Amino acid sequence: MPGNVLRGRRNLWAFTAGTIAVSLGVILHLPMFIMARDMGYRLAAMPMDPAMLWGMALIVVGVGLAAYGLLPDPKAPLAPTMKGVSALDWSQDRLTRAHLGLMVVLVVGLVIDVMKPASLGFVVPGMIAEYGVSRATVAWAPFSALVGAAIGSVAWGVAADLFGRRASILIAAMMFVGTSICGAMPSFWWNVGMCFLMGAAAGGMLPVTYALLAEVMPLKSRGWSLVLVGGLGAAGGYLLASGLSAALQPIFGWRIMWLLNLPTGLILIFLGGFIPESPSFLRLESRTARGAPTPIAAPGSNDQAGGAARTFGLSVGALTWGLINFGLLLWLPANLVAKGYDIGATSRILSQSAILALPTSVAAAVLYGRWSAKWSLVASMAATMAGVIGVLHLEQVRGASGTPVLTISLLIVGLNALIATVLPYAAENYDLRIRARGTGWVAACTKSGGIVAQFMNIAGAVPPLAVTAGVVIIGLGLASGLIIRFGGDPRGRLAGVIA
Repeated sequence: MPGNVLRGRRNLWAFTAGTIAVSLGVILHLPMFIMARDMGYRLAAMPMDPAMLWGMALIVVGVGLAAYGLLPDPKAPLAPTMKGVSALDWSQDRLTRAHLGLMVVLVVGLVIDVMKPASLGFVVPGMIAEYGVSRATVAWAPFSALVGAAIGSVAWGVAADLFGRRASILIAAMMFVGTSICGAMPSFWWNVGMCFLMGAAAGGMLPVTYALLAEVMPLKSRGWSLVLVGGLGAAGGYLLASGLSAALQPIFGWRIMWLLNLPTGLILIFLGGFIPESPSFLRLESRTARGAPTPIAAPGSNDQAGGAARTFGLSVGALTWGLINFGLLLWLPANLVAKGYDIGATSRILSQSAILALPTSVAAAVLYGRWSAKWSLVASMAATMAGVIGVLHLEQVRGASGTPVLTISLLIVGLNALIATVLPYAAENYDLRIRARGTGWVAACTKSGGIVAQFMNIAGAVPPLAVTAGVVIIGLGLASGLIIRFGGDPRGRLAGVIA
């Protein structure tokens, strides 16, 4: 593995041995899956054989070895140079081939990352049929994944600020490979536990990617590139999950969606060889080790009260997004059918939200980069709020006819624009020393809204649509007001960059 993360022979051998151990651990689970071919790849209630138990042990040991290999080697240089670092620096005036290549690599990485949790929606029907559990019980799987994603966003953010952006991406990829064994778990509750680990790995990569991009992209291109990479990665992940599900599930059953974590996780590890460490992080690490002062130059107001208010506004906006995406949109079809609407076309729009996200991501990137980061975020909140108000109006009008296509489309476009801008905005506004953990916190808040919604599903306490819409409108209004009052606009500047 090339690059400045694996700084010495100890690191290289430990990481390589960890990768081999995790891969072998997954492979030892495959014979039981293959032997179940004549039963439609159904493994429910089958006992685990010794090979599977040894495989699980190898995965635990392998992840530990890989993590050890990614720790800094005290005998290695503090901030060694790396081919491409000089070409990938925020201070560059123009976009180079190295920058474009990194964007392509990170889009592919995020597509793989987003595909993991997106696959949950496609495996739930198969889990219900094979394990014979109710919909309320099977909701524990996405609930567990969202809890893992929220925790992973924070934990990976802290790790990225301590050990580097690239190291956290690599260990997340290693965990992806390990969670492949979900596809061979005979017990439903083992799957729930593995969903937690899968979510923990997936939840951390997105904020760390934004932190890295914010520190390597040229100032003039930084804003739109962050939004475009994140938006294309998210939309592409959902499209890839749906396409692979349609192609492979009829042949191999729902378990194949988890087993795909093995090849895709290894692809992520391979891509790590083309991802440099942030030059600003390396300079900070070197200065900290030498005891030199670290200059911090934050854009706009960086007072403690303003920073706290800005963080609170971003957190409320992110949490509200999660409540809409994982709650209101899931509950909307049943509510509209109960009100007498023709839900056929509406359901088709909801199922095609990933396709709608593609042009929305491009439009959000243009506005974010050419107009204003701050006001693009506020505009996305306003569009989402308008969509929610429209849905609330449709729900309140009894006996209506027709299809609420435009209203639902406005809500989806607003949601896609919001998630495409809130994390890049966070990455650009936090100081270098806390950028990854700050962005990770905001990312965790997007999952927390989903955790609340899924818990309501499990408890059978889904609130009326009017109540959910009211909470969402108040939350978006509060978040918008705080961003307008305390949010900075980082165009041409970056908080805490070390020159």
